Amino acid sequence: MELFSFIFGAVFGSFLNVLIIRLPQKKSVVFPRSSCMNCNHIIAWYYNIPLLSYLFLRGKCAYCNEKISILYFIVELLSAILTLALYLKFSLSLEFLYAVLFFYLLIVLSFIDFKYKAVPDYLLLLSLIFSFFVSDFSLIESLNNAFIISGAFVLLNFLISFYIQNIKSKILKDESLKTQEALGEGDIPVLAAIGVVLGLKGALAAVFLAALFAIIPSIYYNFKKKDIQTPFIPYLVIGFIIEYFLDISKVFN
Repeated sequence: MELFSFIFGAVFGSFLNVLIIRLPQKKSVVFPRSSCMNCNHIIAWYYNIPLLSYLFLRGKCAYCNEKISILYFIVELLSAILTLALYLKFSLSLEFLYAVLFFYLLIVLSFIDFKYKAVPDYLLLLSLIFSFFVSDFSLIESLNNAFIISGAFVLLNFLISFYIQNIKSKILKDESLKTQEALGEGDIPVLAAIGVVLGLKGALAAVFLAALFAIIPSIYYNFKKKDIQTPFIPYLVIGFIIEYFLDISKVFN
């Protein structure tokens, strides 16, 4: 069953790749069949085997030899590993089903945010709804945790955004900073979902980890790409996954 859960995760990860590409473009996730982004050739099933095809083809299209993004492989591998980890945690149960769906939603949100720096609202809503099914807290406690963690970061977003728009923009004489927000709108529902699942202490630990992981990419985006927007959902999800499985917040007890 452990091997089956890993294979199932990899197969579903292949479908998650389809969602990541097509949902922001408002395309059908069923039709047409997957095709090369460069030559548009329909990909035969034997060139579309999760994980194995990417390795066998050495990350290149079988038809035009164009390089395939390693993100496809990463999504499949991450989905496989998380599915296995959740199976080991819950075995085959309803809790396992809820947790798997919730984690798959987080994966899709992360890679869409990474690619487009914007995420569909309905995916944010779904992730928030599923978080209540994954939480070990009562409904009242879960709501309380969601309101506190998201409310705290709404206030923090206001304060930091005020500094960026009104002080930093004048110091650096950068007009583009006058409209910059510290956090994206999509970050708040994800923070709320993390609060529902982990509780306040766990959520704070996850956010702390996310901030650490985001520092170097943020510096890179600012100075190399001259891009002031850093997608934060992927780092929130990394922090969440580490806290969820390793319970880092126990260190602060």
